[in-house]
Amino acid sequence: MSSSSPSSPPRETSSRKPSAAPPSGTPSGTVTASASGTWKLGDLTVNRLGFGSMRLPQNGTAFADSAPSDRDRALRVLRRAVELGVNHIDTAAFYFSRLRSANELINSALAPYPDDLVITTKVGPGRDPSGNWVWATPDQLRGQVEENLRQLGRDHLDVVNLRLAQSQASTSVAELFGALADLREAGLIRHLGISNTTPDQLAEARSIAPVVCVQNAYGIAAPAEEHAFLRSCGEQGIAFVPFFAIVGAGREEGVTGTEPDAVLTVARHHGVTPAQIRLAWTLHQGAHVLAIPGTGNPDHLVENVAAGALRLTADDLALLTP
Repeated sequence: MSSSSPSSPPRETSSRKPSAAPPSGTPSGTVTASASGTWKLGDLTVNRLGFGSMRLPQNGTAFADSAPSDRDRALRVLRRAVELGVNHIDTAAFYFSRLRSANELINSALAPYPDDLVITTKVGPGRDPSGNWVWATPDQLRGQVEENLRQLGRDHLDVVNLRLAQSQASTSVAELFGALADLREAGLIRHLGISNTTPDQLAEARSIAPVVCVQNAYGIAAPAEEHAFLRSCGEQGIAFVPFFAIVGAGREEGVTGTEPDAVLTVARHHGVTPAQIRLAWTLHQGAHVLAIPGTGNPDHLVENVAAGALRLTADDLALLTP
């Protein structure tokens, strides 16, 4: 299922051939997301460097009562991402601010959608009109799926992740995942994933229906058990899709504090930003590892996509890996 080794130039896994020129609207010489290689989410081929929409609806800390984002700028970022070859966008109906919804922005910017665009969403958590958090019961998951369908203007969802709460780390996922498996059988969902999960929960979910991806917090400072889980996913042919790969402990607040000396040293060596090194390191953890960095800044978007072409040396990786 893999497309490229993390330390060598990527090769295609699908029947699509690499284009001889950048996508339409992209200047010659601009790095596109195809430089990151590809992976298959079930039968859907995506470039390993994707885009996360969590930060699009607002400025500042995600999910905080911060100022809504500039709508026109958010739309430009989404369109530019697709121009740069991004064909995997991560979103959720609960990504919204007082005036903005990530799903609505995606629909407005990109519909009618390109044939190769894969939109991954997640259900489980929800937010009521006042912004308070609620967690769905199995019976409520269909409503959350249908909400995503309406907002995105789709008749089915490409990939749906069951997003679990921290408090659910030791609980069974059978009822929740089983409800999504039923919706998959009904044709509302094409593929299923699971987020913020554990190896035991993944095994339980796989006994119910195929799982194409795991979406967990992960980055350079991740503990040994998370590295082991990432490797296990690869052995099972399951994509591992880290969130907070760039921001680390900053999480919803974004990048905070000073970068470790190792990250700064490798960034200087390659003449790139620390964020690009973090993304490159993430992609080097396995051909099954995808990246979904999010930004509302067009310049940062270009930098993030370009990180997919960075090839770290063995010395770089030794320095960066705790």
